[in-house]
Amino acid sequence: MIQSDRTRLAPDLSISRVVMGLWQIADMERGGTLLDAAAGAASMKEYADAGFTTFDMADHYGSAEVIAGTFGGKYGKAAGEMMTKWVPEPGPVSKETVRKAVHRALERLSTERISLLQFHAWNYADPRWLDCLFFLSELQKEGLIAHMGLTNFDTAHLRIALTSGINVVSNQVCYSLLDQRASGAMTQLCHEHNVGLLAFGTLAGGFLSGRWLGKPEPTDKDLVTWSQMKYKRFIDTAGGWSAFQELLSTLDVIAIRHGSTIAHVAARYVMDQPAVAGVIIGARLGQSHHAEENKKLLALTLDPSEQSVIHSALSRLKSIPGDCGDEYRRPPFLTASGDLSHHIATMPAPYPVTDLGNGRSKALSGTIWEDLAGFSRAVRTGDQIFVSGTTATHGHVDIGGSDPAAQAHFVIDKLEGAIQSLGGRLEDVVRTRIFMKNMNDWEVISRVHGERFRNIQPANTLVRADLVGDNYLLEMEADAVVGSKS
Repeated sequence: MIQSDRTRLAPDLSISRVVMGLWQIADMERGGTLLDAAAGAASMKEYADAGFTTFDMADHYGSAEVIAGTFGGKYGKAAGEMMTKWVPEPGPVSKETVRKAVHRALERLSTERISLLQFHAWNYADPRWLDCLFFLSELQKEGLIAHMGLTNFDTAHLRIALTSGINVVSNQVCYSLLDQRASGAMTQLCHEHNVGLLAFGTLAGGFLSGRWLGKPEPTDKDLVTWSQMKYKRFIDTAGGWSAFQELLSTLDVIAIRHGSTIAHVAARYVMDQPAVAGVIIGARLGQSHHAEENKKLLALTLDPSEQSVIHSALSRLKSIPGDCGDEYRRPPFLTASGDLSHHIATMPAPYPVTDLGNGRSKALSGTIWEDLAGFSRAVRTGDQIFVSGTTATHGHVDIGGSDPAAQAHFVIDKLEGAIQSLGGRLEDVVRTRIFMKNMNDWEVISRVHGERFRNIQPANTLVRADLVGDNYLLEMEADAVVGSKS
């Protein structure tokens, strides 16, 4: 339930519509000197006293969790809602790994239960992201986690999580006037499943403000924070500095009419979008304080004509490519560095590979059928990769429930994971074959295939067939030639 200043994500979890983001702590500590935890906690208290009681952080936001734990210990755990994230390195994961990560967050936050733990996955072709969520769900049942959320998930994989029994209350994604990816299918899915969107990047690292109106385009040397480095890439992708200045001018006219600011108009527009539970505004603890400004943001109301003017201005920008979170998974990498070098070191193969000699190798996904029926998930010989008929199964668990779109996306993920493990890419696929149980599912499954292979367009066959396994709605196989697609 959304009110003027609060949103109820769950019966026992109410958050501020303006959430204070602590990611800038990592930037402030970039030189190696940690912030004073007590001073940071006092700064958090000023926001909480003004009504902004919800704080967002992560395991990699410098000492943010420690500062939040100091805040809770000094002013009482009921003084605010602490939302944190777990962003594990890609690769092998175990229950013990997940438990240690959660206990580390509990210790740093000085609490016995995390209000909202948000999870990020680097590579959907590696199904271990589902293992992480299943293990986190077990810890939720133990009472260590009150609620689970996701961060930077795209529509397809939010759907997979939801239909596979993961109880998700939120998805934190980049959402701003420059980046409208969340406004379509993502919003629709969140409405269907009562998932709240937590919008970060709403002010584009401060670029969506009067400070940049009429100013010359900054050079790389002018970009002093990680946020500025990152969101300048969004500006370039959305049409460049000239188009950005036109947007700022439009916002300025509306802001002047309200006696407000460009930043307020930009944030309010996103806050008013369907499914948005809250916008995350960065807080540089101890350096600046924006509680009174945030109150003005909550008080601002944009009428339909003003929203229409803004919508028209957005139509003149170029769309950020892909779906939510793609900036962390595929080019163009819209990150501070322009790649993933400051996030992860390597991307391990999703499945174990065995060299069979004579130029052949195999990859196994670990399902019971591979041993029972004596086949590999995929085999490579020379530059060719052949992927076996694949269903929406991970280990002993059926994935995607009765949702054909969710199953189809996960099946393609498995195909991609097998191909990656053997040194190829999804772009190398030259042939797919789909066997579906129900003829009525043909369009849904075809649209998923179209979404995932739109720019590849391999040869394809789609037929109705009886499948082994009552829960499987489709089975799919693929052939790839490594290097066949530039």
